[in-house]
Amino acid sequence: MGRHVITARAAATFEPVGRSVATARGFVRDTLQGWGLSDIVDDAVVLTSELVTNAVVHAGTSAEVLCLRDAAGARIEVADRYPDREVPIHDASRAHPGPDREGGRGLLLCSALATRWGVDYASAEKRVWFRLDLPQRSVGMRSSGPEVPDAALPVTDSHVRVAVVQVDRGGAIAAWNDDARDLFGYRPEQVVGKPLNDFAAWPHTPGTGTGIAEALVFSRWEGTYGFRDAQGRTVPVYASHLRVRDPQGEPSTVCLLVPEDERAVLASPQRAPATEPVGGHDGRERPGVDPFEMFIGSPPPEDLDGLLQRTVERARDMLDGDAAFLLLATDDETELEVRASTGLPSARQRFARVPVEAGSGRYGSARMPSVHEDLTAVPGAVPLLTGTGMRSVVTVPLKVEGRLTGSMGVAAETSGRYTNEEALRLQFAADRIALAVESARLTELERLRRGSLSFLVEASDLLAGTLDRDQTLALMAQMTVPTLATWCAVYTIADPASEPELSYVLHEDEDRIDGLKALLAKVDAPDPVPTPGARGWSAPGDAAHSSALRNSLRSLQLDEPTLPAPGTTLATASAVGGETVVLPLVARNRVIGMIVLGKPTDERFRQEILELAEDLSRRAALALDNARLYSERTAISQSLQRSLLPPELPDVPGVEVEVIYRAAGEGNEVGGDFYDLFPIRDGAYGFAIGDVCGTGPEAAAVTGLARHALRLLAREGFSGPAVLERLNAAILDEGARSRFLTLLYGELWPQEDGSALLKVVCAGHPLPLRLRPDGTVEPAAEPQPLLGVMDDLELYEETLTLEPGDVLLCVTDGVTERREGTRMLGDDGLAECLTTCTGLTAGAVAARIMRAVERFAADAPSDDMAILAMRVPK
Repeated sequence: MGRHVITARAAATFEPVGRSVATARGFVRDTLQGWGLSDIVDDAVVLTSELVTNAVVHAGTSAEVLCLRDAAGARIEVADRYPDREVPIHDASRAHPGPDREGGRGLLLCSALATRWGVDYASAEKRVWFRLDLPQRSVGMRSSGPEVPDAALPVTDSHVRVAVVQVDRGGAIAAWNDDARDLFGYRPEQVVGKPLNDFAAWPHTPGTGTGIAEALVFSRWEGTYGFRDAQGRTVPVYASHLRVRDPQGEPSTVCLLVPEDERAVLASPQRAPATEPVGGHDGRERPGVDPFEMFIGSPPPEDLDGLLQRTVERARDMLDGDAAFLLLATDDETELEVRASTGLPSARQRFARVPVEAGSGRYGSARMPSVHEDLTAVPGAVPLLTGTGMRSVVTVPLKVEGRLTGSMGVAAETSGRYTNEEALRLQFAADRIALAVESARLTELERLRRGSLSFLVEASDLLAGTLDRDQTLALMAQMTVPTLATWCAVYTIADPASEPELSYVLHEDEDRIDGLKALLAKVDAPDPVPTPGARGWSAPGDAAHSSALRNSLRSLQLDEPTLPAPGTTLATASAVGGETVVLPLVARNRVIGMIVLGKPTDERFRQEILELAEDLSRRAALALDNARLYSERTAISQSLQRSLLPPELPDVPGVEVEVIYRAAGEGNEVGGDFYDLFPIRDGAYGFAIGDVCGTGPEAAAVTGLARHALRLLAREGFSGPAVLERLNAAILDEGARSRFLTLLYGELWPQEDGSALLKVVCAGHPLPLRLRPDGTVEPAAEPQPLLGVMDDLELYEETLTLEPGDVLLCVTDGVTERREGTRMLGDDGLAECLTTCTGLTAGAVAARIMRAVERFAADAPSDDMAILAMRVPK
């Protein structure tokens, strides 16, 4: 220390973990502030942060921090256990080695900020130290600036006017001085009592909630806005607001206003001390505002977007820039996403991504501070500013515990505006806000992940709830629009040899769907690449803009009313002009389609949304493939079932015939009940109605056997009993697959006198009912043993004649056993219903019976039902 006498000492050791960097910063800050050295706290914290980062993060050793105070300032020493680590050596003939490497940044900052610094080596450690001397100030001054030539002094009007406007608790003007009258042209009586908001042209920036009402309740506020004068013009002013209270405790805000070009009159020093006197009624000094709050404002915004937007606005104002931006790093730290900006054109949209390493060297990496004096000399050096008209820019990293979390920059439209001094000031601000930004970002990510989990759970439930292909496609699109994207298109691939087919299109604005569908139909489908993840697809946007341009030029050059309206094409181009991505739909190791997500002009997807869309695409692909397999199997099943149903019923001369058939179970067209009516020979017809035990495909297989056997045996000339006996043997031959069968079989001969002769065999089946024209209902047969149970059956046929006006009703037990609780329709209920059918046609009789059965109970029928009605007209 030489001539410096040590008056205080503090030391601490920090473990080689990332969180030690923040702890070390707090240790140095608290120590120096406790010693009253607030003027050098900021520089000491920045240097300590970098040196401890080198030790615990890069060298991987513990760090010992020693603080020494003397009358002239303080000395900070940081020791690590890695003595062989390369350090820059002072040599005027060459620059510091390794400026592009993270490890040398702390030493470069020491060189820039410290009064003196150095490195001491020992066998087991290396100790880096720096010294910061207190600034020399005039006696009694809280802060001061250096002497400068007269020509460098700020320019003001010959008579400096400072408008003093006092605003009460409600935001109304309570006092108005003479300078305010001269500057804005209002007499006190014209403004006192009116809201300040009536005169202030407050800048409105989307994404931040800070307005004039908030600014008036801050303890201190300083910045620029407009003020409307008596002639209606907006005068740019620089303002300094101070919140005070009167002896009675009533708060108000004192606003000092000067013209914007005279801002130097009011502007505070750029580097405010960590404490400042805030007067109370007792006149004693009180602790000042935290430096973070001084930069970002108090209270800080609670949401991440508001915090970032406030940050870029304050950074722009702090460096008097024309634009500012803030980017956050993705999880893998390979890209940065634009999250907030001010002063940049709309094309620089949020969530646009730029690489962390844009080139070689320090100035191509977002991990190091950089200053570009003239961007025209290095085109593309800052991709975000390409084509914006910005000439100079300063960018600094946001780091938390040595890890890159983002990047912040301030730009100006003129060259040479920024130097290393501005870079250090901006880095100081970035170090102040980095932890708060990272905390808010993690909170947002947790909220997004919770929301994503709920979204995926709901999506999985919806997709699992249907096996219909078209409904699955609709659900896929409806779940993404507008939650994930503005529009969506789904392409499907039937088989590996097929081309992708546009199957579904959806836009959040229904009026855009037809135009979007027509556009995509003209564009070649994206390649079905199985690589997971989202990939960009520019074809829709390019085609839309080309078509819009072509159409607009033709409409301007030719007066042809048949041309489509340019507005329609331009609207479609705008709808698809943003980022468009394609995600493959891969199921069972095959690409079965693609889902395309798009944004309108100047909008991009954020990384978290793309990751969520990828998760959704995996679930949707499996659901779509399941629906495809189900559809294929359903089509096969329905085709087989339709083969078990009889063809169209033949016309029977002189007899009306009507059949109603209902198979129980979703997707079943054939069950255990069956019917048939077929010609046997000239003038003779066979009819049957039966019921196999059970329902579903197993019962349907027996119905197919029975129906085809009946036709074959009847046409061979066998009588009714002989037909049923042989069918019984065939059923028993099925062995374990056999099922018992109730069957009503008969043969019908229309007579020349208008009647019809019937011979029937009722094998265990509900008896057929005969309805006479007078309303009498009676059984038309006797019960006999059912089929599929016994080997030896003795069956006989019964003969009856249907006279003109008679109706023969044959049903299966699904009709008579229709239940509602303990009630059952039964044979009596069926007969009672049939008595009301006198005079009806066969079709009307069957319809009335079916309607009565359906209305008997509220629940859907659980058994197959068949109704066969035959009527001899009068």
